[in-house]
Formats: sequence, C-alpha cells, structure tokens
Amino acid sequence: MEKESTTKTPPKIKGEVFIKKERCKGCGFCIQFCPSKVLAFSKEFNEKGYHFPEAVNPDACIGCNLCGLYCPDFAIFSVREKKSK
Repeated sequence: MEKESTTKTPPKIKGEVFIKKERCKGCGFCIQFCPSKVLAFSKEFNEKGYHFPEAVNPDACIGCNLCGLYCPDFAIFSVREKKSK
C-alpha cells in the first residue's frame, strides 16, 4: 500500500519594502544584501544627488528587513504582512 504524501507546501511569506529616498546616500548595501533581489538602483536622483533604491520586484519581498539592518542611514525597511485568519 502506497502512502500519500502528507508534506504541505509552506505558505509564501509576503513582505513590503518602504524607501525614504531623501535619506539615501546611494551606498547600495540594501541592494547587495537583499536575498530576494527585490531592489535595484533607480535611474532618478534624490535631492542629495544620489541614485536611491527602488523595488523592481516587490512581489518577491519576504519582509526579512535585511535591507533596513544594513542601511547606515535608516532610509529603507521592510515588514512582513500579517497573516489573515
């Protein structure tokens, strides 16, 4: 008798990234350390003259906040969406 697979796919963790572009100095740490490759440099400049990050793949964000932890200027952070019951 064959056993049915009882393994379930874990639910996808969803997050959202928030960027304060005027605080950014364009170091790129957030882009470098994002495990989901959510961020890339914008083609635009902020008031300080730096390219700031933008979410080019926002659906891939898992809300791990590595971007915020590595940002020396507190210009970016991410949060996980709360699970709906």
